[in-house]
Amino acid sequence: MRYLYFLFFLAIFSALAGGLISYGQYFFNFYEKAVASNLQTKLLAFQLTGAERLKQFFQEKPITLLFVGDIMLSRGVATQIKKHQDYNYPFLKIATTTQEADFTFVNLEGPISNRGEKQGSVYSFRAEPEVIGGLKFAGFDILSLANNHIWDWGKEALEDTTVMLQHNSIETIGAGRNYQEANLPDIFDINLGTSDVHIVTSDVQRLKVAFFAYTNLYPKSLQAAENSPGINSFELEKAKIDIQQLKALNLADIIIVSFHWGEEYQTKASESQKRIAHDLIDAGADLIIGHHPHTIQELEQYNKGWIAYSLGNFVFDQNFSKETAEGLILKVIIKNKKVFEISPLKIRINNAFQPELIH
Repeated sequence: MRYLYFLFFLAIFSALAGGLISYGQYFFNFYEKAVASNLQTKLLAFQLTGAERLKQFFQEKPITLLFVGDIMLSRGVATQIKKHQDYNYPFLKIATTTQEADFTFVNLEGPISNRGEKQGSVYSFRAEPEVIGGLKFAGFDILSLANNHIWDWGKEALEDTTVMLQHNSIETIGAGRNYQEANLPDIFDINLGTSDVHIVTSDVQRLKVAFFAYTNLYPKSLQAAENSPGINSFELEKAKIDIQQLKALNLADIIIVSFHWGEEYQTKASESQKRIAHDLIDAGADLIIGHHPHTIQELEQYNKGWIAYSLGNFVFDQNFSKETAEGLILKVIIKNKKVFEISPLKIRINNAFQPELIH
């Protein structure tokens, strides 16, 4: 009898044990699948988040553009360079600022050459070819030649200027050896995934920044032709169409127009300057950078763009007044393919014609 009870209890225990083992195995398998599923969900979420973060990084990597006013490396400035035997001398007190930007832009007053013939103006500028070393030291990437002094020593000096600067990896706009070089914009294709603005890869987003340069201070006889050097040909309606086409064809995200205009020594923009600037912004330009008055003029936000009517002098030997011895550096932050921030930095030109930040 006891044996029968023993067998009965043994059967019940075996059934329970088998059930427990089966349940345990089921529970373990369920837990394992749940953990795996949860891990996969987390990994997927991480991957998506990582992709979004990567995309956001490329979209939001800020690009810094720096704009300065008129640079003239002849006359009194050349005397200082010779005195100190240093072609970097004009930029020694400002280079840490100009070197830090992704792009630094300037208007170059006068050709760089040791050739040509003086065209007759009392104020004729021409700098020695060695000054290009100083421009590279300061970090300048693109120079406007569309101004009233680039023809001071004729076509040979103008040709030398464009060839030597481009040979030294400094772009030029607004004048050139032929109509195309003088009038077409420079478009920089920037890889937002690297600090090197000159490297472009296909797997990251890119920012396309276009530069135009104009002046309305020259007669048509000095404008570049199909096979002869000269200055750009400025016609307002054509300029508006060029800007609209760049945007419509998606050839540029940001369009910047440099303009040499206005009246010398005036601290307020003229109605003509304002009309031209507003028309170009309405056409799609994002930023207008003005120079020529040798004084600072107003900074204006208009429609969806910004206008700096005149940045004044940057390196110049005009220390005869407070207004001509001061200038602006315009720091522009581009983010998400838009002008994100504008910061004017004031400079003062010392007695050796070197610009220094005013703190």
